[in-house]
Amino acid sequence: MKLQFTLLAILLTLSISAQNLSTLNLQEIMKGNEFIGEQPSNPYWDINSQDIYFYWNPNNELMSSLYKTDINGRDTVKVSEEEQMDLISPYYSYNKDRTAILYSKDGDLFTYDLATKIKTQITNTLDSESSPQFSADGSKIYYNFQNNAYAWDSKNGSITQLTDFKTGSERKDKKLNDQEQWLEDDQLEHFEILKYEEKVSDARKASRELQSPNRPKTIYLEGKNVSQITVNPNGKYVTYRLTKNANPTGTKVPDFVTTSGYVEDLRSRVKVGSPENSYDFGIYNIEKDTFHIIDTKDFPGIYDKPEYLKNYVEKDSAFNDQFKKPRAVIINGPVYNSDGSKAVVVARSMDNKDRWIMSLDLESAALSLIDHQRDQAWIGGPGIESWNFTTGNMGWLADGVTLWFQSEETGYSHLYSYNTATKKKKQLTKGKFEILDASLSNDKRHFYFTSNEVGPAEQHFYKMKVEGGKRTKITSMPGNNDVSLSPDEKNIVLRYSYSNKPWELYTMPNQAGAEAKRITKSTSEAFDNYQWRDPELVTFKAADGTSVPARLYKPKGVSNGKPAVIFVHGAGYLQNVHSWWSSYYREYMFHNLLADNGYTVLDIDYRGSAGYGRDWRTAIYRHMGGKDLSDQVDGAKYLVEKLGVDKDKIGIYGGSYGGFISIFAMFNHNDVFNSGAALRSVTDWAHYNHGYTSNILNTPVMDPEAYKKSSPIYFADNFNAGNLVMLHGMVDRNVQFQDVVRLSQRLIELGKKNWDVAIFPMEGHGFQHASSWADEYRRIFELFEENLKN
Repeated sequence: MKLQFTLLAILLTLSISAQNLSTLNLQEIMKGNEFIGEQPSNPYWDINSQDIYFYWNPNNELMSSLYKTDINGRDTVKVSEEEQMDLISPYYSYNKDRTAILYSKDGDLFTYDLATKIKTQITNTLDSESSPQFSADGSKIYYNFQNNAYAWDSKNGSITQLTDFKTGSERKDKKLNDQEQWLEDDQLEHFEILKYEEKVSDARKASRELQSPNRPKTIYLEGKNVSQITVNPNGKYVTYRLTKNANPTGTKVPDFVTTSGYVEDLRSRVKVGSPENSYDFGIYNIEKDTFHIIDTKDFPGIYDKPEYLKNYVEKDSAFNDQFKKPRAVIINGPVYNSDGSKAVVVARSMDNKDRWIMSLDLESAALSLIDHQRDQAWIGGPGIESWNFTTGNMGWLADGVTLWFQSEETGYSHLYSYNTATKKKKQLTKGKFEILDASLSNDKRHFYFTSNEVGPAEQHFYKMKVEGGKRTKITSMPGNNDVSLSPDEKNIVLRYSYSNKPWELYTMPNQAGAEAKRITKSTSEAFDNYQWRDPELVTFKAADGTSVPARLYKPKGVSNGKPAVIFVHGAGYLQNVHSWWSSYYREYMFHNLLADNGYTVLDIDYRGSAGYGRDWRTAIYRHMGGKDLSDQVDGAKYLVEKLGVDKDKIGIYGGSYGGFISIFAMFNHNDVFNSGAALRSVTDWAHYNHGYTSNILNTPVMDPEAYKKSSPIYFADNFNAGNLVMLHGMVDRNVQFQDVVRLSQRLIELGKKNWDVAIFPMEGHGFQHASSWADEYRRIFELFEENLKN
C-alpha cells in the first residue's frame, strides 16, 4: 500500500510539473525535428552562380528532398527526379584556366564547358570510374577504374591504361622454401613436357612485350591492397598506397529484434590496441616503367620514443627493441601544384605523435622536410585532424612554389606558408583563436576562412591576402555563420543559427557588413509558440585556476535551495558552449523543460572540448576522467556558491563520452552528485575503438596505467551513495552494449545498490525513434524528480 501511494505521488508530481510549470511536452520535444521543423542542410550553388540547391523537409515527409531557389529566395521548389538526373554534381574540379569543370556522377565521368554550357559524358559503364582530374594542359582526363589509373585523350577519345596492378605474385618472383624448390627442380628434371611448357610461356611473354612495348609493367600486390592511385598532372608519374591488412579480430553486436525472427550478428569495429594495418607509399614512373617504395627510415625523429614510456622503465628489452626500428607511418597525398612540377606529402606516425610535411621528388623518390610537428599527446586540431588518412587543409599559392597549410605550432591552429625555393616558413595568422577551415580565392590572391576570432562562442567568415595581414570579417550576425561561396565569389549562401534559433538559409553579397536576407522558414508553429531561452554564457574557476566556459539555464522565480543538473556533452572533442543551435537540440529543449520545472542547468565545455586550442584539447591525455571530470565537480561548486543551489540536490547526465563522465562522477564523487543518468556510456576504454582511444590513452599493452586511471570499471567499488541509471541501445556498434553489461556484472558482484539499467533493443549509438528518445528522457526526468526534489 505504501509503495502504491509513493508511485501515485510521483506520477502526480510529474503531471503537475508538466501541466503547470512548463508548457513543453516531453513526448513532443523528443520527436526532434518533427516537432521543431526540418531545417535546410548542405546548400550549394549551381555552377553558374544563379541558383541555390539544398536539402529540406518542410512538409514532414519520410525523407528530406532536394530543393532549389534563386538568389533572392523566390520560386523555392522541390527538384524533380528527372531534373536531378541531369544536374551537375556539386563535387567538381576546374581545369587550369577555369574554362571547364570535371566531375563524377553515378559512377560515370562528365565535363562541362562554362562558356558554351555544354555537358559531355565521357564514360557510360556499369562499373564506376572515380577520382577524375584534368591533366595540367587540360588535354587529358585521368581517372581510376577497377584499381588502375587510366587516361582519356580529349583530342581523339582514346583511352590508355597507365598502371597494371594485379593481385597475387609473379610466379618467377615467388620465393620458394627449400622443400618447394627441391620439388620443382625434381619435376623439371623428370618431365620434358614441363620444361617445354615453361619455355613456351617465357617465349609468349617476350613476344607480347616486344609487340606491345608501351604497356605498363605489372605490379603484383603480393597480398596487399592498392588505393589512393593518383596521376601526376603532367602524366609522368602515378603514386599509390599499398595496405597490408593485419586482419584484427572484429567485434560482433547481436541484433535481437529482426525481421527474420532470428538473432543476427552485426559486424563491427575492432578494439583499441588490435594489430594495425601497415602501409607503403609507391611511385610509378610511367616513361621509365619503374617503381619505388618510399623509405621512411631517415624521417627526423622517426626513432624517438614517446615520453610516457618513462613510466615503464622496468619493461623488458623486447618492449624497447621496437624503437630501434623506424616507427610505423602512413603517407597521404600528394598535393600537387597546378603544373605538377612540385608535390608535397604528409606523413603521420601511427602512434599519433608526429606529422611530417615533406616535399617529394618524384624522379628520385627523395623527400625533404618542410614542417615537422611533434606532440607528446597527439597530433590534432582544426585543419590538421586527428586521423591518419588525410593530408589536412593545404594547397599551393599562385606562384606554384609556395605551399600553405595549417599547424598548431603556437598552440592554436593557424595558417602558414612555406616557400619551397627559399625554404622560408611564415605564420600568416596569429592569436588565441583557431582557423577552422580555409581555402583560396579563384585568383589565389586571398584566403577565405572561418575562425572563432571573435570568441569561441561565435564563428565568422573572413577574407585575407595570401601574404597575411589584415583580416576582413564578412559575416556579422552573432552565432554560427556556415558559408558557401558562389563560384563567381560574388555572393554567399549562409547556413546560420543562434542559440535559440535553428538553422535557416540566408543570402548576402560577399562584402563586409552586407545585410543577410533569410530565404527559408523552417520552424513549426508548436516550436515558435514557446519562448526558448538564450542560455547565459558564463565562466567559473576550476580548482587549478583555469577559467572554464559553460552555458547556464536559470529557472524563474525560485529562491535558494533549488536543485540543479549538469549536462556533459559527448564526443570529448566537441564544443557545446556557443551561441548557435546545438547539435544536442533535444537536450537543449529538455534543459528548457528542466528550468521550467525549477532546475538550474549547467552545460560545460570541459577540458578536452573543441574550440579552445591545443592545450585544452590535450588536457585529458593519459587520464580521461581527470580534468574533464574535475571540471564537472568545480561546476557543481560554482552552482552552490554562486547560484544558491542546494549541494545535496545536484544531478549529472550525458551520453557517450558524457555518459562515461556521468558514471565516473557517481563512482568518484557521490558526495557531490546525488543522481546520475549515463547514456550509451564507455565503461572500459580498453573495449573502445582504436582511432579515437589510442590518440588519448595510447594502447592498453603499451600504457596500461592510462587505461586503469581512465576506465570507470576499475572504480566501481567506490559507488557507495547516490542513484545511477544506465541507458543503452542494444545494437550500438560504436559504444557497444557489452560496455554496460560488463559494468553491470561488476556492480552485481560487488553487491552495489541504487543502480539500474534501461535497454533499448532496436537502437544504436544515436537513437532513431521518437518513442525511444521519449522513454529514455522520461526515465532521466523521473530520476531527477524523485531524488532532487525531495
